[in-house]
Amino acid sequence: MQTITQFEAKYRKSATAPVRPGDTVRVHHLIKEGAKSRVQIFEGVVIRARRAGSIQSDITVRRIASGVGVEKTFLLHSPNVEKVDIMRRSKVRRNFLTYLRGRRGKSARLQEVAFDKVAANAVPDVTVAATEAEIATIVAEDATVDDQQLTETSTEDLAQDEAKAVAAEDAAPETNSQDSADENKLAAEETEAGIAKAEAAEDKETAK
Repeated sequence: MQTITQFEAKYRKSATAPVRPGDTVRVHHLIKEGAKSRVQIFEGVVIRARRAGSIQSDITVRRIASGVGVEKTFLLHSPNVEKVDIMRRSKVRRNFLTYLRGRRGKSARLQEVAFDKVAANAVPDVTVAATEAEIATIVAEDATVDDQQLTETSTEDLAQDEAKAVAAEDAAPETNSQDSADENKLAAEETEAGIAKAEAAEDKETAK
């Protein structure tokens, strides 16, 4: 578990925007085209937010482009997502607003509520120093756990484990030799039975 946490710490952002279903957001995501890259803004309504607090947390944003509904899912901790701006916040009673897919015009509108836009968008930038410090802390915790495990394991326990392993190895050849003897005995009995059967058939044919 510690190894997974250590691996995820390298890619986890220090903070992400507190996005909720029903928010109208602008997602600034990086688009790579060959050797060039540019930032594209995708604005729409968040219809789904999953796994909040996890490195796999994502949001699904929906918008209407030329009369066609378009949806994109963004991983909030992805390095390709530079930032998420919350433009409006709406009052909703569901976590998944999939019913908006079948609505158009006024029926697709959500009731807007007042919120502190500056505070919601005040997300600190990710710094390499903070990420390295977090990784160093996790590595130190792993080392402490390993030291505790080594301390708890006494010399007597190690000696007993080695003695059990040697005893198991010594018993293995005996078992194998016993199995081989049983197999040889069974083969000899089958051979004798076959010979007796053949002789009986030959005697029977001679009597005829």
